[in-house]
Amino acid sequence: MSLWSLLFAGVGVSADAFAASLASGLRIRSQLVRQAVIIALTFAAFQAAMPLAGWLLASQFAQFAAPVDHWIAFVLLGVIGGKMIRDAVTAGEDDHGAPGMGVRHLVVLGFATSVDAAAVGVSFAVLDVSILQAIAIIGLVTLLLSFVAVLIGHRAGVRFRRPAEFIGGLVLIAIGTRILLEHLAA
Repeated sequence: MSLWSLLFAGVGVSADAFAASLASGLRIRSQLVRQAVIIALTFAAFQAAMPLAGWLLASQFAQFAAPVDHWIAFVLLGVIGGKMIRDAVTAGEDDHGAPGMGVRHLVVLGFATSVDAAAVGVSFAVLDVSILQAIAIIGLVTLLLSFVAVLIGHRAGVRFRRPAEFIGGLVLIAIGTRILLEHLAA
């Protein structure tokens, strides 16, 4: 697989992390750069780890996870998106100092957006791809795109916080629904 193919695969795999990072940026109230780095590192770690896991476990992992991976992503993203919508609708005026998100929320979101990346790792095993090069590229692409997405999301959130957070929740639910529908149609 060429370097360009791996870069495009990295962009494709990180699309869900980009959207989730945009939504996450909406919630950040302080320490923007620090929070953006933490979010980007988390998504990059998950996006790199899942193809590695898929590659390491190749057929065994795909055999057991493939029937339910889309449901896992759908439920996790739906719950997180639903919570964002609820927070946008019920948020009080005194929540301006609220932190961006908790560690547990971030880990669940990182996992939910990377479940499909395990299947990419399985395909890497079949295609005889250098897994170290592939996960390095996927991790780096995700890191950069997620960092920029958090900054963009924060910019939009400062001005349009509640509507943007509501839309961000809808986006996460839409991502989960898309993942579910793609797998059910396949």
